[in-house]
Amino acid sequence: MALLGLFLCSNPTISKSLHSQFLCSNPTISKSRRVRPRLPTRFHVVKMAVATPTTTFGFKNLMETFAVDVQRAEGRPLNVPLIAPFTIASSRLERVENVAIRIELKNGCVGWGEAPILPFVTAENQATALAKAAEVCEVLRRSPANTLGMVLGEIGVALPGHEFASVRAGVEMALIDAIPIVSPADAAELAAMYRKQGFKTLKLKVGKNLKADIEVLQAIRVAHPDCLFILDANEGYTPKEAIEVLEKLHEMGVTPVLFEQPVHRDDWEGLGHVSNVARLKYGVSVAADESCRSLVDVKKIAEGNLANVINIKLAKVGILGALEIIDAARAAGLTLMIGGMVETRLAMGFAGHLAAGLGCFKFIDLDTPLLLSEDPVQEGYEVSGAVYKFTNARGHGGFLHWDNVAYKLNFGC
Repeated sequence: MALLGLFLCSNPTISKSLHSQFLCSNPTISKSRRVRPRLPTRFHVVKMAVATPTTTFGFKNLMETFAVDVQRAEGRPLNVPLIAPFTIASSRLERVENVAIRIELKNGCVGWGEAPILPFVTAENQATALAKAAEVCEVLRRSPANTLGMVLGEIGVALPGHEFASVRAGVEMALIDAIPIVSPADAAELAAMYRKQGFKTLKLKVGKNLKADIEVLQAIRVAHPDCLFILDANEGYTPKEAIEVLEKLHEMGVTPVLFEQPVHRDDWEGLGHVSNVARLKYGVSVAADESCRSLVDVKKIAEGNLANVINIKLAKVGILGALEIIDAARAAGLTLMIGGMVETRLAMGFAGHLAAGLGCFKFIDLDTPLLLSEDPVQEGYEVSGAVYKFTNARGHGGFLHWDNVAYKLNFGC
């Protein structure tokens, strides 16, 4: 459980939520899941504790002192069918076509990462992502041993900005996963007790049709009169429509826990207006998701008071970018949420470890592996009904049978 040794904080309480028929509980952190509603109403989570460090949980020191020597690095297509098409306001997926990254250090340690591809959200398509993964993997194989910070810097230079953030996140993820930060015995000491929580929050994807959205909300309210709501519009509403949704819910006696990305990512004025009305008139927090793609965006949101919550996705900003944004958002007093694209348990496991370790996320939305009709990931975190359990393994613990991963071209050696 190397990442827990790296990222662990003193009080990461984790729970889960349901997306689209979405159940979550609402303690310090809520972990999201897309599952059918016939789940147990209680679940266990792992709680871990260590002394609170003075820096970013030792990661900066690790970047300066830990030597990395890459022997093999490659990317291959990771194609997994969906149970049903995945549709949001801006795009539709018939199947997952991501890129798996495998990095092997000369000491024999292997790390795994995943670059998710979601049209109109991530800039690259799979072919471009594979090509860029091949380029950066070649750089890593040819580079001499260096500190982790220097190697991560090389990755950032090779894959700059938002355009290649998804690939950058996957390569960073695999490199960091390969690092044996703590022993299994040390990681075992970090494991604490399970805690049971009752599901009480429904999260719904909205934003395609205002009238239909209201009808769905009304129907769910009848079926589950005591539930709470999280709404995610994925840029689907105009400011007027977003406020109308809140008004309709108010008439129904419903106050959403959170309203994610109600308007287009570039409609800063609209985002600020909806956030202001939601907060002052209805007591609802608004989260910036698609609008938050860089440290510059976070500062703009904070300075303009444009949203209450920042949704961090590793594929949008990379691992190092996420850590920078987390620091900036916390300094600005913004609430944090962590989410994902449509990814397997490879990427979700890494994000889950990061969230559990930092312990600073109020909302956690890491559910998309439950949409897949098959699971190509071996080991890693365990899912049993409503239970997410992080196992005592090095790194995030998940890996692929590399020779069984479907691919057209083999980038790497």
